[in-house]
Amino acid sequence: LKTFLGFVQSIPFPPSFFSPLRINTMAPSGRKFKVCICGGAGGIGQPLSMLMAMDDRVGELSVYDLTVSAVPAEGVATDLAHLNMGSRVRAFGLDPKSGDKPKDKLKECFYDADLVLIPAGVPRKPGMDRSDLLKINLGIAKDLVEACAKFCPGAIIGLIVNPVNSVVPAMCEVYRRHGLDPKKIVGVTTLDVVRANKFVHEITGAKISDVHVPVIGGHAGASILPLFSQDAAGATIPKEKIADLDKRVQDAGTEVVNAKAGKGSATLSMAYAGAMFGKAVLAGLDGEPRTECAYVQSDVTELPYFASKVTFGPFGVEDVHPLGKLSEHEEARLVEAKKQLKGEIEDGLKALDALYSGSKL
Repeated sequence: LKTFLGFVQSIPFPPSFFSPLRINTMAPSGRKFKVCICGGAGGIGQPLSMLMAMDDRVGELSVYDLTVSAVPAEGVATDLAHLNMGSRVRAFGLDPKSGDKPKDKLKECFYDADLVLIPAGVPRKPGMDRSDLLKINLGIAKDLVEACAKFCPGAIIGLIVNPVNSVVPAMCEVYRRHGLDPKKIVGVTTLDVVRANKFVHEITGAKISDVHVPVIGGHAGASILPLFSQDAAGATIPKEKIADLDKRVQDAGTEVVNAKAGKGSATLSMAYAGAMFGKAVLAGLDGEPRTECAYVQSDVTELPYFASKVTFGPFGVEDVHPLGKLSEHEEARLVEAKKQLKGEIEDGLKALDALYSGSKL
């Protein structure tokens, strides 16, 4: 049973603080949700955990990470527990040397969760090819998703595990093999939208809260397709500037890595975007449907998975919207995006088959 609280603690800063992250200062129904952050002690996980702990709809927050993480999950949870918020924060960990799986040891962490956000996995390292990265991160995601299948099969699972284009289809297949709804698996592509909106704002001077650029396709390189023509401000940008702006959105992650001199990646902006996604899902579960771009099982194109506008409601993914009218540039780019995405979807499904069979990629 979910916990219903009759009050929301007063917040010591104005309601506009962290807008649009603080979508509401009070949950309209008073319902409280359980959220799990897997990888919660990492570079994305820590700020993401903080932002979700600040959401008035969150009654319980589970912070999970491996015991070998640089910062213990217990430390993150204790730190967050001191916030003047109503959420209860708990820490969970597993020793990777034990051989234990989340589905065997983490019932309390996942049990009856409403939303599970997974900013887990390893970054691509020098000398590591894409198939190596996929194999490692697919295994990490699979272990966590199988725990969700066992302890919170009705939860929405937001995946921030690279390569997202391949991992999401594979995890949907894991859910199918468990007889569960693959629409509960969602790839978080919100950061692409956040970046597109900010870049349009910088170019046009339009009010940032009025800029809403849909970003469709996938979440890597040329598969990322911002639809500037569908935003009022974006549509005013001269056509000759669109290709470069499109490319900047695609390569924005590299822009951050270069600015950090190779010592980090887009952790803070990813946490911000992940929290926006999480808050939209919780609002939908609470009876206030919200629409965000996300990478899901889809029939809006001939591909089985695609990012487009998705409306989240009381049961999660409620509606996957069609792409709408595209400009000439966007039509051409769509062909390119689908070509890349098709191969990466196939890579993910093949890697999962290999993982189940115990064979090499």
